[in-house]
Amino acid sequence: MKGLDNQLYVTLLIISNAIAILQLIAAIKWPRMARLSFFLLFAWASWMNWTTSQQTPDVYVDYANLTWSNWYSNFIHGWFADNIQLAVGFIAGCQALIAIAMLLKGWSFKIGGSSAIIFLLCIVPFGVGSGFPATVIMAAAIFVLIKKHNDKFIWQNK
Repeated sequence: MKGLDNQLYVTLLIISNAIAILQLIAAIKWPRMARLSFFLLFAWASWMNWTTSQQTPDVYVDYANLTWSNWYSNFIHGWFADNIQLAVGFIAGCQALIAIAMLLKGWSFKIGGSSAIIFLLCIVPFGVGSGFPATVIMAAAIFVLIKKHNDKFIWQNK
């Protein structure tokens, strides 16, 4: 996998996968905690992506070097490189909506959770840059939450 020669990437890879495993365990045993953790994750990601895309947008082009997909790499160096603020701004907005959905119930939670799964699976080809396989584990955790724990707001106990 590309990027494993960078100690910082390896450290972040270990941390992200440990968090993903904890989120999967929480989805099974403590679903409200899992939903809170996904709310915090997507809210933080939204803020980070929005801020970075507005202040230093060119850093996103570096992710092309980490992907194992030529299609992703070509896309990043092509249209994406010319429209970083638009693309990442849109992604950040979607991440904010996903974060809010983690607090809700019913169809709102299901749509937000399904969107989170799609997003997490779409970034898998970034390899180390997405924390792979953490994103797959997180997608599995959200799937568990959608199937079994979608009938209450996060703040509802019973």
